[in-house]
Amino acid sequence: MKTMKFFPVIGAFVFALAFSSCQKEAINPNVSDDILPARFSVKVPASISESSEGKKAYSAQDTLRGSDIYQHLGTFIAVGDGAGEIVEGIIRGIRYYHINKPLSMTYESDEDGRAKNLVVFKEASFEDRVWDFQMNISDAESEGNDDGGLGLQIFWNTYPIEGIAILKPYNVNRNEIEFLDNAVFRIDYSEAGENGYDAEMLVSIAGLPLLNPLVDPFCMSTLKMKAAKKGDLIDVYGNSNHPNARFFSSQSGFNWAFVASADEKADVAVAEVGLPPSDLNQTSREILLKDFSIKNVFTDQIYAVWPWISQNLVNGYLYNAGAPGYFNKYGFVQGGTSPGTSYDGVEARINNLSPFNPSEISNLEINFKLN
Repeated sequence: MKTMKFFPVIGAFVFALAFSSCQKEAINPNVSDDILPARFSVKVPASISESSEGKKAYSAQDTLRGSDIYQHLGTFIAVGDGAGEIVEGIIRGIRYYHINKPLSMTYESDEDGRAKNLVVFKEASFEDRVWDFQMNISDAESEGNDDGGLGLQIFWNTYPIEGIAILKPYNVNRNEIEFLDNAVFRIDYSEAGENGYDAEMLVSIAGLPLLNPLVDPFCMSTLKMKAAKKGDLIDVYGNSNHPNARFFSSQSGFNWAFVASADEKADVAVAEVGLPPSDLNQTSREILLKDFSIKNVFTDQIYAVWPWISQNLVNGYLYNAGAPGYFNKYGFVQGGTSPGTSYDGVEARINNLSPFNPSEISNLEINFKLN
């Protein structure tokens, strides 16, 4: 049995690169009295937010490598992690205008050369809450569209810092991201400590375009991911939906459902991944991560396609598919059995984490406040 090769899932992450120039170069470093939020993201450690070859990733043809199993997890988490950084980058760019009170202004975008309207309101209501401030940035020529031409909408409180940011890249930069004309993502950020964390970030992404499945069968359409930090510990959980994803059989459409916890100081992390069908209407952790574990899904599909195959061959091929997966600063280490006691703390934490309902993630929608 040949090693199954996953295709790189980079299409959905391209939009992050389009905002690499969002920050104004002429920002006044002495400006510190504006009303904009100082932070709007939780940074996820590289051990679980990047695709990397683990130092114990097996290369034998009859064994599915651990890095093959978990490389997409790192990519999907990196997409969510990058979303918060994009919003922070835009906020840094807006600081050029020294916003310290409600105002209304028009400026020409450095990204696409189009006129953008920026409006800041005080005491704005959204989703049954009253926020200290609301800011809208819209593409002036598109304000008659159904989305109001909105590129960025933020609701926030200044102390403690908490807020909601909704971003439509197409209305921010028309030059580089035309293929993302329907993509919208949302960041919910809080330092209020309501769940015992120092900071929490909930990332939701919808409307991502599906690429040709022959080119990228694992292309992502939606994602919802929670990242929360307490001291040196970061918990991450969520789902990404992949309508065209196929593995061994003809069945297509899966969520990449995951939970992970990392210790920044110790440079270790533990993750567990399930592959429930995209249309599964379930919230049970046992079902999402155990019944639909990678090992169970792959085993069932292998026997469905090759019912005559020997159990020893299947066991050998899925040697690294045991849950959970263990990581260090170099990436994947091994699956199923802990490499040592340094992982005990983060391994215990993932037992209290659960992904979201797959069917809800597959049908995720994100909307601006329009009035």
